[in-house]
Amino acid sequence: RDRGIAAAVVFAAVLLIVKPTALIYGVQRAGIYAAIAIPMALILGIVHIVNLAHGEMMMVAAYLSYFLARTFGMDPLLSAIPTGIIMFLFGLLIFRTTIQHTLKAPELNQLILTFGVAMVLSQTINLIATSQPRKLSLEYVTANASIGDVSFGIYDFVFPALAIVFLIALLLFLKKTKLGKAAMAVGQNPNGAAIVGINVQLTYAAIFGIASMLVGIFGGFFLTKFSIFPAVGGSYTMKSFCLVAVSY
Repeated sequence: RDRGIAAAVVFAAVLLIVKPTALIYGVQRAGIYAAIAIPMALILGIVHIVNLAHGEMMMVAAYLSYFLARTFGMDPLLSAIPTGIIMFLFGLLIFRTTIQHTLKAPELNQLILTFGVAMVLSQTINLIATSQPRKLSLEYVTANASIGDVSFGIYDFVFPALAIVFLIALLLFLKKTKLGKAAMAVGQNPNGAAIVGINVQLTYAAIFGIASMLVGIFGGFFLTKFSIFPAVGGSYTMKSFCLVAVSY
């Protein structure tokens, strides 16, 4: 591991000297994918399902943030907080009404179910908001910086920072809180956890809700930079799945 880290540091240093823009934009883009993939990893690690509606839930969160911004004049970064709370409750609803009933079903059934949820979410937003792309114009998103002859946008560094905050918050939650420790036990051995008195179903629901909350927060940040439309979430589901599969 130490050699791998050292090699990565050396490679980054060389890339910074030879082609700094590739490193800068690579870090920024990696932050976007990491921030959206972390909630999926949480669900897969604890609940043991692959949520194919992951990107569509992010899309719903982005539309919620857009609605709050347009209706109440809230900055999307501030609207990420109420959006996260709403998505926590929405995640509980999705879990209780659909996913809970397939936890012991074959994996293919779970995939088909979550894919169906994704289609319902996408088509519902399409009916309500139409397929027209929507975007907010925010001045701070266009901020630039220069290092020597290299000029680059600095706002996108908010995404790596968000991914780091997500990761640290989840580590503290899993290691320091009673619910987090219960979730770790359920993720490792649900039958054993049930024997010692842990409510497995309640833990699953809480973890799915927390992951949905993180997706909701990310949706607000996503809205600041990108256009949103009903099909925007699909590609992020696949990218998140690829990242989680590599690291799982």
